[in-house]
Amino acid sequence: MATLPIYNRSGEQVGSYEIDPSQLAPRINKQLLHDVVVMYQSNLRLGTARSKSRGEVAGTTKKMYRQKGTGNARAGSRRSGIRRGGGHIFAKRPRDWSYRMPRKALQLATRMAVASKIRDEQVVLIDELSMAAPKTREMATVLKALGCHQTSLLVATAGHDVNVYKSARNLAGVTVSPVGDLNAYAVLGPQKLLLTRAALDALRDRAAAKQKTANAES
Repeated sequence: MATLPIYNRSGEQVGSYEIDPSQLAPRINKQLLHDVVVMYQSNLRLGTARSKSRGEVAGTTKKMYRQKGTGNARAGSRRSGIRRGGGHIFAKRPRDWSYRMPRKALQLATRMAVASKIRDEQVVLIDELSMAAPKTREMATVLKALGCHQTSLLVATAGHDVNVYKSARNLAGVTVSPVGDLNAYAVLGPQKLLLTRAALDALRDRAAAKQKTANAES
């Protein structure tokens, strides 16, 4: 059981939140987390790399010298892949690197990632985080009061909050995401995770619903 202190916007502790990381994920499977992170990284690849084959590089197709009698090895075109300036023997071609893992595996990996952050004491919990209007300076002040201003940070809110997003998008190393859009790659990347109490409640309720469904199916 982990006890997370709850802070207000001024960095003062106003309560505590008890949560067992096993409520989010019974165990942390490092292989699954690795596979999911590799998938997301692979999906980010543009796949636009391309090189020229010997049929595409500029140059003559004339035989460099006669076949026999020179004492040299047999040689054909200057565009051969074994010569400088020639084409690539196995030329690169644009390709799609993206693939998809099962949905349940991705959801489980996301819960494992959050549970690992809680276990490693890399989660900061705030009672509420809302902005009347987009104010980057106000957001920077809040993060500094919480001790999250000198590290990479993911801010997770219960729902999509436009003002919170616009207030944090210009801060270096800070990303904002609704808790429903989280994935393991986004959670594991930053050094700290800032959660609102409502966001953590939503994660816990969602994990409980998944576990209930799994028990019913079994």
